[in-house]
Amino acid sequence: MTKSLVQQQFGAHAAAYSTSTVHAKGASLSRLVELTQPQKHWRVLDVATGAGHTGGAFAPHVASVVASDLTDEMLTEAAALAASKGFANMTTAHADAEALPFPDASFELVTCRIAPHHFPDVPTFVAEARRVLVPGGTLAVVDNISPDQVSTPGFSSADLRDASLTYNAFEKIRDPSHGRCLGMAEWGEVIEDAGLEPVHVERLSKAMQFQPWAERMGADATTIERLRAMLDNASPALAAFLKPHLVDGALWFTLDEAILIARKPK
Repeated sequence: MTKSLVQQQFGAHAAAYSTSTVHAKGASLSRLVELTQPQKHWRVLDVATGAGHTGGAFAPHVASVVASDLTDEMLTEAAALAASKGFANMTTAHADAEALPFPDASFELVTCRIAPHHFPDVPTFVAEARRVLVPGGTLAVVDNISPDQVSTPGFSSADLRDASLTYNAFEKIRDPSHGRCLGMAEWGEVIEDAGLEPVHVERLSKAMQFQPWAERMGADATTIERLRAMLDNASPALAAFLKPHLVDGALWFTLDEAILIARKPK
């Protein structure tokens, strides 16, 4: 997976993410605001902002928001969202999550929502987030997770390892720019290894209708049938994690998100 592939994929489908209910109105969006308790004087950096929904959620509560992304088409969508909402304090910036172009101690809050699974090196992103935070500043991350003993208990380590590999392959078939979703336990290790203090960790489930999920990244009919077959034939551990089921004849499944709030020591 390369960063140019991420730009290609998300550049081509930027408009779809602008209108995606999961991204625009998902439960984790309001939960991030609730958990971080933003203050009026805060400067906020939203990393991999996509269509700008997370930055936009914070803009009414803080002094300024920089909505950053690697993909120019996404920045266009984010700027359009800010203009449509009248968020004069929300600006955009081209930025690589693993080499943030901002000075040390520039922000009171760094957010990143439903994006780290595209980053080649998540620990480097977390280290960069720590660098640009002021002492006492907050990192708030939401991302899809892979199955592990925390999220999917009752299975052997080998079964969960296989389920994690298959789940990430499932995601990558749908979206070639997918890197790897971390498990809950691994996220905890990454946060602590970066020298951040965990403040809050929770897991949030979100129901996904299969067809719109598959189509959002432009999957063709053959690919969609392949993905459907992977759900139909999921191992017990993967089925326990994804929970495929039918609702009025339509296929749905469940994705779990980790919500992680951590603080840079003062």
